[in-house]
Amino acid sequence: MSLRSESTRPGPAAPATISIQAWSVLFASTLAFLVCFVVWMMFGVLGIRLRDELGLNSTEFGLLTATPVLTGAVMRLPLGAWTDRFGGRIVMTLLLLVCAIPVFIVSFANQLWQFLVIGLFLGCVGASFAVGTPYVARFFPPERRGFAMGFFGAGTVGAAVNLFVTPVLLADFGWRFVPRVYAIALLITALIFWFASAPDPGVGKSQGSWADSFKVLGDPRVWRLCQYYSITFGGFTALSLWIPQYLKAEYGMSIVMAAAFAAGFSLPGSVLRAVGGILSDKLGAHSVTWWGLWVAWVCLFLLSYPSTDFVIHTIDGPVTLHLAVPIAGFVALTFVLGAVFAFGMASTFKYVADFYPTNMGVVTGIVGLAGGLGGFLLPILFGALLDVFRVRSTCFMLLYGIVWVSLILLYLSEVQHTPVLEKRAA
Repeated sequence: MSLRSESTRPGPAAPATISIQAWSVLFASTLAFLVCFVVWMMFGVLGIRLRDELGLNSTEFGLLTATPVLTGAVMRLPLGAWTDRFGGRIVMTLLLLVCAIPVFIVSFANQLWQFLVIGLFLGCVGASFAVGTPYVARFFPPERRGFAMGFFGAGTVGAAVNLFVTPVLLADFGWRFVPRVYAIALLITALIFWFASAPDPGVGKSQGSWADSFKVLGDPRVWRLCQYYSITFGGFTALSLWIPQYLKAEYGMSIVMAAAFAAGFSLPGSVLRAVGGILSDKLGAHSVTWWGLWVAWVCLFLLSYPSTDFVIHTIDGPVTLHLAVPIAGFVALTFVLGAVFAFGMASTFKYVADFYPTNMGVVTGIVGLAGGLGGFLLPILFGALLDVFRVRSTCFMLLYGIVWVSLILLYLSEVQHTPVLEKRAA
């Protein structure tokens, strides 16, 4: 009797197979996003040369680097909705082709206002995230979507690629050569993506009118996800733009050396995003988000402390104590910070896949908009704080305060209700 009972008991479900087509879509989409991210972060390195050439102050430099991020954020919402309606394959291909035009035009700019105007148009490449995330997810079973979206999100490694490639092009051929190369790269990527991708299986499944698609804004969970992503992605984007010039000014590095060391932040913040997706699949999106923010809080506290000299009056006379973050410590702390930001970015979209499987494009656009706005505003605030207080580590002080407030809000809104959220996400 016992043996019969055991033999008839259903065993664990077999893992869903992933088709070759799904892998092809994933790799093609990740490549497209990587190239877009390189272009989107271009002014983070290019801007150092332009700062000297145009005589910009810190606030103007922050505005120059952040302007493309603005349109990359704003356009995520309509592009996410269009992806639900028309499919990721069509929208991504058109985005790559159209954005090659303003990228090429950058090479002819001579004044700050021209860079700002053109930057608004080329910044649309940053909205590619809202296209690729729902497009890729629809080719994978629910239990593997965290991995798929995390792998696609690892295309943010383009920030690190920018830190390696742009300084070399800048030194060998001049800054005007850089946007021309990247414009050609966008055209070639569009061609590769079209032939390696497949028709979007989610086309036509969006129900109701355009207005109905945005009714999800009334769901408080969406605003919590916006909060998480504005910290993780917004902080990652802002620091990817800011750290190269920070290293140049604080540690006296050349542009090439500063960009190489800055990759210690951007590289883990990109590559480990896929790991964050896997952890979110196994441990739950809430756990990864919660503990990741705590680690970020510790790192930012240490990075916030400015270089300081203490004079201690002893019985033998004054003793000077110098406190500063050495370059090795800076790289180590930013490495860890980039990693936990990557985990947080992946866990946020694991939430999206679990809560909103039928209108992922719209929700991805909304959440991505919040993250992009964070990436736009923070570099400007970094520059303004530096101009006012004349302390370089104020950028980390600001992020420390934001993460601290976010942890409090996260505890009040979600930690006390974790069982309910995890049950919904299961």
